[in-house]
Amino acid sequence: MINQELLDKMTHEMVDNKHVFSTVFCVEDEKGSFSYTSAAGEMKADDFYYIASVTKLYITAVVLILKNKHQLNLDEKIINYFPDGYLDGLHIYQGVDYTHDITIKHLISNTSGIPDYFFGKDTHGQSGADELLDGKDSIWSFEKTLSFVKNMKPKFKPGQKGKAEYSDTNYQLLGQILTAITGKEVGELFQTLLFKPLELKKTYIYCDPQDQKPASMYYQKHILKVPLYMSSIASEGGIVSTAKECMIFLKAFFGGFFFDPKELEALQRWHFMLRPATMYFGVGLEKLWTPWYITGGKSVSNILGFWGQTGSFAFYHQDSGLYFTGTANQINGRGHNAAYKAILKLIRQA
Repeated sequence: MINQELLDKMTHEMVDNKHVFSTVFCVEDEKGSFSYTSAAGEMKADDFYYIASVTKLYITAVVLILKNKHQLNLDEKIINYFPDGYLDGLHIYQGVDYTHDITIKHLISNTSGIPDYFFGKDTHGQSGADELLDGKDSIWSFEKTLSFVKNMKPKFKPGQKGKAEYSDTNYQLLGQILTAITGKEVGELFQTLLFKPLELKKTYIYCDPQDQKPASMYYQKHILKVPLYMSSIASEGGIVSTAKECMIFLKAFFGGFFFDPKELEALQRWHFMLRPATMYFGVGLEKLWTPWYITGGKSVSNILGFWGQTGSFAFYHQDSGLYFTGTANQINGRGHNAAYKAILKLIRQA
């Protein structure tokens, strides 16, 4: 049975002071019969944290809202939203420039083939993450991303059957397109379309490098301070929130607040990613699947939502009706592992 005592025990087990130094975890059920939030280590239950790439789930909500208002077409070519020639050379694969073939759907489903500027390597073997994870903070503008990615090799042709590759570059492009369509910056769109309707008071775009409200995130055993970078990536990972307010958004996303829940079916066009991890990517949505030999019994499927690079998470398990939000504030993957184990344990309890 899920209760506060169990969640408190789990969050304290997640913090080992070797890999995970702080965590906050919120779990609710779809019936509204319980809501528990717990924190351990350096965090308190209502602390602010960088939700990182969980921000992409908020982008999905904005895209669907605009699509339903007939302001956006997923099949529209992305070059239509940029000056002539601006994107030329962005996607040269086997000597052919496929930039003009890329659609909005390719971006939000990570099927564009455009390299990931953050972890992908350029022709000199460097990635955008190298200096940042070394503590050398800097603003990462869209122009910087374009210049960097044009010196990288695409993974495949846009929309190539059976191919998908996670890319933060896709979401930087999406942010620019959303601004071109609406005339509003991404932060303003979030506020108008998402935060205000849900009455979120502790959720915002991180835009002031002097802002020290978010909890410290770690890379291995060291605190990683990159406020300049975090203030420049609104559309791919710039939201700051709390576990409770992330939960409000997550339940609204899957519960039909922004769009008809039937539209979620169209998002579930899965591509297997991050081998050997069992993660799939759809249209602006991630799915976790755990085989029976890991759980020691029945396989666990249909865990839908998003991971963030900081160990943040927002997932809904359809079979049990459970929702999970929070963070482990660890970049190197140990936080994700700890959170994933906790999610599976709670599903088994249900």
